[in-house]
Amino acid sequence: MEQSAKLRVAVLFGGRSTEHEVSMTSAIGVLKHINREKYDVLPVRISKEGRWIMLNDPQSLKTADDLETREGKMLVLGGPKIKGFFKMSTAAGDEKGVGLERVPVDVVFPILHGTFGEDGTLQGALAMADLPCVGGGVMASAVGMDKVMMKQIFFQNDLSGTEYIWFLRKDWIKHRGPIVKAICDEIQFPCFIKPANTGSSVGVNKAHDEKELLQFIDLACEYDRKVLVEKAVNARELECSVLGNDEPETSVVGEIIPCKEFYDYEAKYLLERSEIVIPADIPVAMAEQLQKLAISAYKALDCAGMARVDFLMDKTSKQIYVNEINTIPGFTPISMYPKLWEATGVSYSELIDRLIELAIERHEDLGRSRFLHE
Repeated sequence: MEQSAKLRVAVLFGGRSTEHEVSMTSAIGVLKHINREKYDVLPVRISKEGRWIMLNDPQSLKTADDLETREGKMLVLGGPKIKGFFKMSTAAGDEKGVGLERVPVDVVFPILHGTFGEDGTLQGALAMADLPCVGGGVMASAVGMDKVMMKQIFFQNDLSGTEYIWFLRKDWIKHRGPIVKAICDEIQFPCFIKPANTGSSVGVNKAHDEKELLQFIDLACEYDRKVLVEKAVNARELECSVLGNDEPETSVVGEIIPCKEFYDYEAKYLLERSEIVIPADIPVAMAEQLQKLAISAYKALDCAGMARVDFLMDKTSKQIYVNEINTIPGFTPISMYPKLWEATGVSYSELIDRLIELAIERHEDLGRSRFLHE
């Protein structure tokens, strides 16, 4: 690794998922708050077609539109001895690069939400390249992304969730009738229909009757081969941020009060009328219970670096359900993860520092393992 007074941090954003635009907004937050005196920042856009592009003039990147439109040279990921990327000598749109230049990197900070960024695929590629990566590893990322697998792991660790049924898209095509009957008998209405592997509530809907159920399952099947149907609970939506590796810490607990019936994509990013309450107006004992549950969920998936754990609290019975975990939570101006840490006493810039330190710490720990038989 070439030595430098600053750590070189490659910030990855964009990607090939339905959350491409959300990633752009999150990345602006990171680029705005990262300490340029400590880090040499390398902004890398992953286009919707999958090209990795190192953007020119990183200091001038101020908006999500800048990140989407700025030109640059195309990158390819190097191997373990490269410790970084290769930069093509021609423009990003030209696949006939006439030369390669090594671009060393100390740590990678992925701000990619959804498929091909949050689901373990990127984490696996970076592990193969022997690069420190902010956030969870392959397994935690993959399980955290797949809502069905996540629920099964939670159940095995005595972390209760709402009742659910899941099935494959091909089963829906072949056995629609029995699936609808099972949902009506066991889950009943209202219920949530979710593609198993999307985030930001993309493709998520709430069905109140059989007609809506059929419509929303068909829609969910457009986004994923696996569909989850969950019993709806009249609940408050509570969230807790987690930070750390083997000894994680939790933030204060916050609450989301959606401007719609539930916190869907529109309520999160478009309407700007949902209310965020930090800290949540709940008893101290309940907040402590949620923090303990957040740590348990984090450790159950062997998460690293960061995650946000979301809960549902039944408004009548006060029962707590672990709803899901997000291994690359949003970093937009309205995102709960940085806001919860700010309320806990950790600024956005300090949070980025901690995440980079944790990535390097975990990479060094993983490096202590023997990979080849000798």
